[in-house]
Amino acid sequence: MQKLDQQTLNFTDEHIANIAAMFPHCVTEVEDENGTLKKAIDFDLLKQELSANIVEGPKERYRIDWPGKRASLVSANTPITKTLRPAVEESVNFDTTENLYIEGDNLEALKLLQESYLGAIKMIYIDPPYNTGKDFVYKDNFTRSKEEELQESGQVDEEGGRLVANLESNGRFHSDWLSMMYPRLKLARNLLKDDGVIVLSIDDNEVHNLRKICDDIFGESNFIGEMIWAAGKKNDSKYISISHEYMLVYVKNSEFLNTKKTTWRKRKEGLDDIYKMYEKLKRTYGTDYKSISQSLKKWFAELPDSNPAKRQKHYSRVDAKGIYFPDNISSQSGASRPRYQIPHPVTKEFVTVPSRGWGYTLETLERLIKEDKVEFGDDHTTVPTLKSYLKDRELEVPYSVFYKDGRAATKRLASLVGKKVFENPKDETIISEIIEFSCTDDEIILDFFSGSASTAHAVMQLNAEDRGNRKFILVQLPEETDEKSEAYKSGYKTIAEIGKERIRRAGKKIKEENADKEGIEDLDIGFRVLKIDESNMKDIYFTPDAVDRASLFDTVDHIKEDRTPEDLLFGVLVDWGVDLTLPIRRETIHEKTVFFVGHDDLTACFDEDLDVDFIKELAGRDAMRVVFKESGFKDDETKINAEQIFTQLSPGTDLRVI
Repeated sequence: MQKLDQQTLNFTDEHIANIAAMFPHCVTEVEDENGTLKKAIDFDLLKQELSANIVEGPKERYRIDWPGKRASLVSANTPITKTLRPAVEESVNFDTTENLYIEGDNLEALKLLQESYLGAIKMIYIDPPYNTGKDFVYKDNFTRSKEEELQESGQVDEEGGRLVANLESNGRFHSDWLSMMYPRLKLARNLLKDDGVIVLSIDDNEVHNLRKICDDIFGESNFIGEMIWAAGKKNDSKYISISHEYMLVYVKNSEFLNTKKTTWRKRKEGLDDIYKMYEKLKRTYGTDYKSISQSLKKWFAELPDSNPAKRQKHYSRVDAKGIYFPDNISSQSGASRPRYQIPHPVTKEFVTVPSRGWGYTLETLERLIKEDKVEFGDDHTTVPTLKSYLKDRELEVPYSVFYKDGRAATKRLASLVGKKVFENPKDETIISEIIEFSCTDDEIILDFFSGSASTAHAVMQLNAEDRGNRKFILVQLPEETDEKSEAYKSGYKTIAEIGKERIRRAGKKIKEENADKEGIEDLDIGFRVLKIDESNMKDIYFTPDAVDRASLFDTVDHIKEDRTPEDLLFGVLVDWGVDLTLPIRRETIHEKTVFFVGHDDLTACFDEDLDVDFIKELAGRDAMRVVFKESGFKDDETKINAEQIFTQLSPGTDLRVI
């Protein structure tokens, strides 16, 4: 039951609503004196609407603008002092895996990845919040304290995460959503390789705005296309059953792709079913290719139209080389082509020449006939055709419109992590297809709105199929699940927990289902869990009146007491811009624990009482980078000598301390 608002009518809002009904394009969004967004009238546009002459006003230019755009640019450029802390117990194959799962705000994650993965990502796939009024947007403000943020938003998680609902009562303001997306996309672009691609899933609510800000960030010339996924009929709409979503596709540098003559191709759907039926018919009919062809044609005819294999129904003829269809052998161009004579192999009479002439030179056509790649009719009156084999044409240009039942992905996820644990997950098979045509088999794929971790599932599945070595980096905010939800009841306290468990179970299942494949034991189904946290270093800056004896002594060691050597190691990797997935091994040298990262990429020791003998031993390893704790040396003399020892024994080593 609605409550009385017990206040007089707001005539301003009523007038704005009336004007909006007549001139909807004159309604905009502005911030009030408290910084809150509200609907307002663009009076310059309204004046022009009511005038027959051009009204003087601000200089027009083509661009997208909204309240908060400049602040979002500042947000993208503002440095942070956060770090990544490893969670070994939540990871799988922590020391050897090349995959990452980062828990935390994705804006902070993108900033932390800038050094290590600048220009290194081949593909980014994201499925951001759709701004439906029921999902969430991020509030980004790095200049406010946790208490100030709490006062503004009214809701923060236990770790002070900036997360608030963009409810229907907020009027579905586009500005909030744009301000959330813009800095993330700007930072994401930095991570892409020159031939990198980004694919963004979105629906009708913001597709128009997303296209505009992507044009702004990536450049309109780098827009590749808009893919439309028809996911199934819906009957819950008053007017139109919206049963599709969009995937916007941009590249980092289209000119670079053109120079490399890059093309995208995907394997045709339904091929496995066709080959399976073909093998079955071969076992039945042996070399009776006519019977195999007739049965294969009948099988195609009986397939439902929804079966993707039916699109290949023209491949219904079979010979000793495989399945083929009789392709056009005539000239495909408008120009006149050769009209030479070719004898029928049985009647020896000249066959009918195609009306547009032959599509090949006489020499080439004679070679094709010798290779049994030309099919002749029963007599010379029929124009021959070219045998186009399915095995040679398994790839095709991806279609911009495709159908895939959206319920299938939900069912598959439910079988892995439990029913109704995660609503509307993205289909990992679709993501796998996009990765397949846009990436080679040894690239990095990033998803910084990872949700249920469909992207990780897709990468592992594709690697299992083609023995690739693609790697994934996933980022997910540890958004808490509702205590009344099935997810919470099933033990998943955050969305991130669902994603991690899905990767564990999917990886195990993929290996089991492909156990007979060669090399499957080498499939990387692991992932390193890294969690965004405050800096490993204490805040050592004090105002004069805040300094006392205890705090002065506290500055001797700037490292926080709760940080482990592994925490310090990953803090160094982030600061130094080292690949966060390099293998890590530990050795004990002179009773000290030493970390060796990659192939001599970095050596680190954070123990205490490091002496000259230990320093000499480590210098002899000739590592690219070496790092110690500043307070870890046995005495000041050892600290001073360390640099000289490395200069003499390993002059190429970059030596640093924290």
